Amino acid sequence: MADSTSPKKPAGEETPAGRTDQIIQLDSEREQRRANVVIDNDELEAPVALEPAALEAPAKEPQSQQAPPVAVAPPVPVKPKRGLTRPVLFALLPVALVVGGYYYVTGGQLMTTDNAYIQAQSLGVSTDVSGTVQEIDVHENQAVKKGDVLFRLRPASFETALAAAQAQLGTVRNQVLTLEASYQQSLSQIEQAQADIPYYEAAFQRQQDLLKTSTASKASFDSAQHDLVAARQKVSVAKAQAQATLAQLGGDANQPVEKNPFYLQAQSGVDDAQRNLADSVVKAPFDGIVTNVDALQVGKYLPASQPAFSLVSSTDLWIAAEPKETELTYVRPGQTATISVDTYPGAVWHGKVASISPASSSSFSLLPAQNTTGNWVKVVQRIPMRVTIDGIEGNPPLRGGMSAVVDVDTGHARGLPDFVTNLTGLFGQKS
Repeated sequence: MADSTSPKKPAGEETPAGRTDQIIQLDSEREQRRANVVIDNDELEAPVALEPAALEAPAKEPQSQQAPPVAVAPPVPVKPKRGLTRPVLFALLPVALVVGGYYYVTGGQLMTTDNAYIQAQSLGVSTDVSGTVQEIDVHENQAVKKGDVLFRLRPASFETALAAAQAQLGTVRNQVLTLEASYQQSLSQIEQAQADIPYYEAAFQRQQDLLKTSTASKASFDSAQHDLVAARQKVSVAKAQAQATLAQLGGDANQPVEKNPFYLQAQSGVDDAQRNLADSVVKAPFDGIVTNVDALQVGKYLPASQPAFSLVSSTDLWIAAEPKETELTYVRPGQTATISVDTYPGAVWHGKVASISPASSSSFSLLPAQNTTGNWVKVVQRIPMRVTIDGIEGNPPLRGGMSAVVDVDTGHARGLPDFVTNLTGLFGQKS
């Protein structure tokens, strides 16, 4: 009767005990999946794939047909493998410190400054004669060699002046030859006057003797005496005239005409006219590149000493550097230098320290600093330094104004720090 009175359960409904067993079985399956996932030190292993049947929920069966729960062991922790990175780093640390300290103590020989620029010799091309431009033989930014013609002035006026000077030289030459002839004539007159003196002396002596005996008259005696004085005076006049002519000949009547002062003066006029004619053709004084040529035009009147255009040297270049005064402690003229230019990365030039300025750049300014004023502030000064450039040929072309970096080898190492040196000295005194 009890069975007939108790309510019947539906066919698909389970008891609470069976549902608890299913939950326990699902938990055990989850733990088993977690155990299959093993974490290594370097890589993560893929989880083990489970059977599809195991992943499906168990079919609802009667409590009497369910399997007992399976006990699952807890996962064993895996220790990560230790690499050699940390021991190697600890071993290399003292080596790095020793190597770094060595390079610090033995380094510091180079004085480097980037306040450096390339300078080139340049000038404004001009001439010391005035004239009209007839021809321009170069164009803008053209490279020229020493002696190449740059431009020409109209030569007509200079050729006329040269012809006049040459004519004057010929006239002076004839004058010198005339002076030489006059000198020879004066010598002949002296000889002739000296030859007449004995005759006039004898005549005077005769008249003097006759006057004593009262044979000759007083008039005859005076005439003979006058002739003798006049003959002697002719000799003096001829000698004086010869001396004057000799003085015009430069004191030497036998010297060549080309050495006569008058001839040399006329020759200088010819040379000056010839120079003016030559200066009408303007040539390059050194190798370089011409610029601003368009400022000169054919037909323009160019006054003397006025620059026509500029010529920048392509061989006479140097580095104008201005390092700080604190960087020049061990820098001396003659030390070698390495030069790198910003325009050509990787290219290197070599040179030497040519000179160091005796004063800072601010010392030559229009208004130098007044350190005695109350608003004075100490500023590290820069000292101009000139560095020559060797081996320009065969390297990329350098141009004035390019930025450069200069490394000067002073040959003086940095050495130990001061506190280490002081400690060493103290230990030495105690021992």
